Amino acid sequence: MSSETDTTENDTTENDHAYGIGAEQLADETPPAYPPSAPIHEGGHGHKEPTDKQYIGIAILLAVLTALEIMSTEIGPDGAWLVPTLIVLMFVKFWVVASFFMHLRFDNKLFTFLFYLGLGFAVVLYSAVLATFHFWTG
Repeated sequence: MSSETDTTENDTTENDHAYGIGAEQLADETPPAYPPSAPIHEGGHGHKEPTDKQYIGIAILLAVLTALEIMSTEIGPDGAWLVPTLIVLMFVKFWVVASFFMHLRFDNKLFTFLFYLGLGFAVVLYSAVLATFHFWTG
């Protein structure tokens, strides 16, 4: 019975060691890197993120844009200019949120391109579906 326990403990130790958890790391309470060959970045993702002051500025900007959207429906342009005005404000707000809160501004440009490419395909598909139902003709 004790030989089974010893074998299991030895297997666990060997498996843990293969993933980068050694006795020194466990005693040191340093989290292991998975995989062990990957470098550990100090202080986050390796890019500069907005400060708290910048996030407050972004929140104020979004609040102002939201107020402009509400004002445009109440006292803004009527008729043909209302919807385009709201769409422009919507795109600006979306860009701010995607850039800062989704960190697209700080990520690899390939990820940003792929995100906006997928978004563009979705808008084209949605517009095509609406066109088939004669949404634009009223």
